[in-house]
Amino acid sequence: MTATVPLPWGPHTPRATPLDLAAVGARPTSRTVFSAAHVVADPYADISPDDPAAVDWESTLAFRHHLWSHGLGVAEAMDTAQRGMGLDWAGAAELIRRSAAEAKAVGGRIACGVGTDQLLPSSEPTLAEVRSAYEEQLALAEANGVQPILMASRALAKAAQGPEDYLATYAHLLRQASEPVILHWLGPMFDPALEGYWGSSDLDEATDTFLKVIAEHPDKVDGIKISLLDAAREIDVRRRLPSGVRCYTGDDFNYPELIAGDEHGFSHALLGIFDPLGPLAAHAVRVLDTGDTAGFRALLDPTVELSRHLFQPPTRFYKTGVVFLAWLAGHQDHFTMVGGSQSARSLPHLAKAYELADGLGLFPDPDLAAHRMRALLAVNGGAR
Repeated sequence: MTATVPLPWGPHTPRATPLDLAAVGARPTSRTVFSAAHVVADPYADISPDDPAAVDWESTLAFRHHLWSHGLGVAEAMDTAQRGMGLDWAGAAELIRRSAAEAKAVGGRIACGVGTDQLLPSSEPTLAEVRSAYEEQLALAEANGVQPILMASRALAKAAQGPEDYLATYAHLLRQASEPVILHWLGPMFDPALEGYWGSSDLDEATDTFLKVIAEHPDKVDGIKISLLDAAREIDVRRRLPSGVRCYTGDDFNYPELIAGDEHGFSHALLGIFDPLGPLAAHAVRVLDTGDTAGFRALLDPTVELSRHLFQPPTRFYKTGVVFLAWLAGHQDHFTMVGGSQSARSLPHLAKAYELADGLGLFPDPDLAAHRMRALLAVNGGAR
């Protein structure tokens, strides 16, 4: 009999077998699906909290190969990789270079975050400095042959005086882009410094500005990623997009219904929750490829409880749960994060994440996950 795990609210009997999924899979065809991917810290690096992140490159890149093997694209150097929360621009640039080379070697799809995080948070940047920072990162992405994702910029949010500054900045960047990019609207629940992005805290006004950028440059926009955790707003924006511009859902609360779509259209996906859900998510979308929407929803709907748990406020700390589940699943040998972010969630929060993920059958080796969960509880004084 499998030993129980002494969770804070009582003993949990681990699932006997994992979900039965293929070890590898073809790329989905009906939807373009990216998983934002986390970085693996080097647990033995002798660094202080103020030092640049020490990354375990071998384990970090191995996780990208895991996602590619299941047919998923990788959204690199994004929020999930702790951009601006432990990983600075120098580290992100190296991550882009290394991941781009690995993607090319295996034919994996990759898109990379382009932002302005080389500008110091304490600075008061001008719009010209914001443009220059974006240009530097855009040039690196294009030099490495990856699709750019123009990320929302804390520096632009600080420097812009109103919607016209956003329109002018993005117009300048889109004119320079050699290939269509993905525009990313990250809401303040993910990053409080982005409050009032697009020049207004009124979401209707901000949406109009966002759509105006796209309408003026539809040939330079492959798609948009909306991370506002508001399904109704995403659907409204999706229906107002120019023909040929895709909507990539970034809604980690409502992704099954948004990907499934309705009679007017659907969303593709670029999601942080697909880091821990990778094999299951890819399998579900391949079911959707066959036209079996009910089968797709039957697979993905049960995962929403876990996602809502990981992304509960303060939402920006969802990365802690993502890395925690990667450790339990055996993708890395430790639960250490860059910037010490493993401490950003409580022990009960992590225990609940384990219980939900185990119930879904996400762990390839349930016994290993249970052993590691017991060890974490014991070392934190929670074993009973």
